[in-house]
Amino acid sequence: MTGELSEKWWFCLTHMRVEPDEGCPNKDRMGPYETREAAGNALKTARERNKAWRESDKDWDGD
Repeated sequence: MTGELSEKWWFCLTHMRVEPDEGCPNKDRMGPYETREAAGNALKTARERNKAWRESDKDWDGD
């Protein structure tokens, strides 16, 4: 380890913005993400995953 801190990013659901580790309580945030950009895409990522899971459930249920 080089002594560098790994900065994590979060998407705050209260303020609808990207925050560093020092921010709102985790219960109000999505993350952590490795990059600020990934945190900024948190809602899109969740939407895509939810869609994929719904489709998977349809296949599983035979619908």
